Amino acid sequence: MGTVPVSVFIVAVFVSVVMRRLSFGAAIPSTVDGPFKPVTVPLDKSFRGHAVDLPDNDPRVQRIVTGWEPEQIFVSLSSTHDSVWISWITGEFQIGENIKEMDPKTVGSVVKYGRWRFGMTKTAMGHSLVYSQLYPFKGLQNYTSGIIHHVRLTGLKPNTLYYYQCGDSSIPAMSDVHYFRTMPASGPRSYPGRIAIIGDLGLTYNTTSTIDHLMNNHPNLVLLIGDASYANLYLTNGTGADCYSCAFSDTPIHETYQPRWDYWGRFMQPLVSKVPLMMIEGNHEIEEQIEKKTFAAYSARFAFPSEESGSSSTFYYSFNAGGIHFVMLGGYADYNKSGDQYQWLKKDLAKVDRKVTSWLVATWHPPWYSTYTAHYREAECMRVAVEDLLYKYGVDIVFNGHVHAYERSNRVYNYNLDPCGPVHITIGDGGNREKMAITHADEPGNCPKPSTTPDKFMGGFCAFNFTSGPASGKFCWDRQPDYSAYRESSFGHGILEVKNETHALWTWYRNQDAYGTTGDVVYIVRQPDRCPVEPDVI
Repeated sequence: MGTVPVSVFIVAVFVSVVMRRLSFGAAIPSTVDGPFKPVTVPLDKSFRGHAVDLPDNDPRVQRIVTGWEPEQIFVSLSSTHDSVWISWITGEFQIGENIKEMDPKTVGSVVKYGRWRFGMTKTAMGHSLVYSQLYPFKGLQNYTSGIIHHVRLTGLKPNTLYYYQCGDSSIPAMSDVHYFRTMPASGPRSYPGRIAIIGDLGLTYNTTSTIDHLMNNHPNLVLLIGDASYANLYLTNGTGADCYSCAFSDTPIHETYQPRWDYWGRFMQPLVSKVPLMMIEGNHEIEEQIEKKTFAAYSARFAFPSEESGSSSTFYYSFNAGGIHFVMLGGYADYNKSGDQYQWLKKDLAKVDRKVTSWLVATWHPPWYSTYTAHYREAECMRVAVEDLLYKYGVDIVFNGHVHAYERSNRVYNYNLDPCGPVHITIGDGGNREKMAITHADEPGNCPKPSTTPDKFMGGFCAFNFTSGPASGKFCWDRQPDYSAYRESSFGHGILEVKNETHALWTWYRNQDAYGTTGDVVYIVRQPDRCPVEPDVI
């Protein structure tokens, strides 16, 4: 290794010092300072959040277009900077006992776009589909969607503003003019400005606070780590509850009220028609229906770069955003080593060039390192199957949802503090009506029985008592675990700002705080010299 010039070393030190100062002069901690002593912020019992769903007559969820005009307009990314997806819905959904699916060919799927608002000279065409949610029980209402359109734009320039209209100009039924900005080209010094991370969002009054705060931070990209509409907290007649199994324990199948998806899409349009949204499935997207079909709404409503990233499924895929490679994994799809997802993940990680995409970020819905009682060690079988592979390839950060609270780990691997392990961040605090998680498994009387922990949908049992460390012989720690750095029960969202090849600023914002006030802030620092990743030859 050559000698680093003194001038370069001084500049590097100066940049590092500047990056670790707040505007008020206080130092921002970094993971190099860790592992941190565990912190639990006491529950503010005066604030449980206004987790009440928006009603169907709220103006933000009502249909305001007419005829075949597009609504629920979304932008999402392809696998690289030069391509995006534009999605929208035309026509009205139907709900009742006697419904008939619309013909997707009734309306064209066309996007006109260009770099100037009055010069949208390029045209792209895509495909369309409808989906239905059907129940084989008398008295339950069936649903069929409007026509869902997905159009892929290609040949785009990096970090460039584009204007677009979508719809069918032959009717005519075109949308208003919207815009989006492409991601920067992949490279070690090329990153999106701000990436918003949210989970378990729902459509409550607290959801609106989360999105208001998020939009005030002007993100360039949004990641939704599962659980979007919570349509499955409703019966097909539109009756909802905070806890489905508590209120509707005698239903012959877990019902849903699919119009909540349309309400959610309308509410989200002001944000996601201009800022790309990348979604991965959560348990509330399962939505079982006739013939045990699942995930119909999720797979139909969102566009995924599955094919572009070599995946055969909407449940897992990857994409680049500048110098970051994101791996979106399915916590509700087969993750065993012999399965398609694991084999795809192995190939995808082997292709990552850390000289181009320095940062490697993984996301999926159910967390491995949450210390809350809710869903404690629920995804242990996934951890056992996949953790070694993620560690081998040096994943830097993991984002999860599912638990309705906020928690940030120290660098951890196999429940041990490890300077080369990823930082795990649980951010399932988007605001849904199931309300916040407030109890911890390490508190007296709150440790669940091991037999109750496996996920009911995925099955399997892998969570045994710890065999080493302070919790040896026990299923739960008797204090906040060493791997848990910070935890707090509040609604909010996070912002990831990657500054260069080694430093990323992570900030968590609480809904009850004023705009710009931070709840948790830390620099996540990569140390590639300490934790080298040797590329595989494939």
